[in-house]
Amino acid sequence: MTGRQSIVLNGDLGSGKSTVSIELAKRLGLRRVSVGDLYREMAQQRQMTALQLNLHAELDQAVDGYVDQLQQDIADSGEQLIVDSRLAWHFFTHALKIHMITEPTEAARRVLARPSGPAESYTSIEEARAKLHERSESERNRFLVRYGVDKAKLRNYDLICDSTKASAEEVVAHVIAAYEGSFGQRILRDSPPLLLLDPARIYPTQEIQALRGLWETESDFVAQIGQAGEEALEPLRIGYTGEKFFVVDGHRRLSAALRNGFKLVPGQLVAECDEQVVGGLSAIEYFRSEVGLSVIYDWDAAHGTQLPLPEHILERTDAVLAGEPGTQP
Repeated sequence: MTGRQSIVLNGDLGSGKSTVSIELAKRLGLRRVSVGDLYREMAQQRQMTALQLNLHAELDQAVDGYVDQLQQDIADSGEQLIVDSRLAWHFFTHALKIHMITEPTEAARRVLARPSGPAESYTSIEEARAKLHERSESERNRFLVRYGVDKAKLRNYDLICDSTKASAEEVVAHVIAAYEGSFGQRILRDSPPLLLLDPARIYPTQEIQALRGLWETESDFVAQIGQAGEEALEPLRIGYTGEKFFVVDGHRRLSAALRNGFKLVPGQLVAECDEQVVGGLSAIEYFRSEVGLSVIYDWDAAHGTQLPLPEHILERTDAVLAGEPGTQP
């Protein structure tokens, strides 16, 4: 990446994009533009919640038209900026495009903890999580209809940053390293996006037996990983189902990162959703095939993690409990 580019950040509420964008603007000495602030002002002026304005915008194209033209004008100006916007990646063709993510319950907790205004108010984490999901899907559908682009597709972006456990300062340090060319350049140049993920949220796809001796017989490897740090770790090869991240190659490195308490690990996206991983299997099919109950339980027991059971395992468990023929634990 070059220092002449703008940096644009996308992410749902609670992902940390506003905090990160503010700190990036300070560190890099660039002007920050927040389209989200403008959108919230529009909602308040209409005495609506942000979700209500989103739903209204699906019917009234003038709302999006005004905001989108503003973003296009800013992009066309050529000014080097930090832009906090859910759609700036579509308008700023040559910017470093960052997509912020976080675990949904953690995002809801953050939003609930904020001082609430008339545009955004929730009474519980459960309500906040549900409303945030509804708002995100409303925006996603609107962008699909209006522009034919899917904001949830990771390949729209250069850098995916998971802020579930990492602090804003840690995320900013990684972003600046990527921006200035000292981190992740091969992936950013040849096959973006570069992934920066919470290792405790990545699912294994092989049995733990092959790794049980790692910290006894190869303790030097774990120590070397710890001494080198997150940015020096060889990127894991990662698949994505649209909801879950999983290891295609790199279990030893992921295990070592967990045992060293890393908050972020670098990764290269192999396939997402319907893209093929291996053997004709899509990312979704591969995940359902390789991630079983014993794989998750053994991995969690070895690393002290607590991966949520994915939908296909819950469905299978429910079928077993219901006594449906042809099912087994």
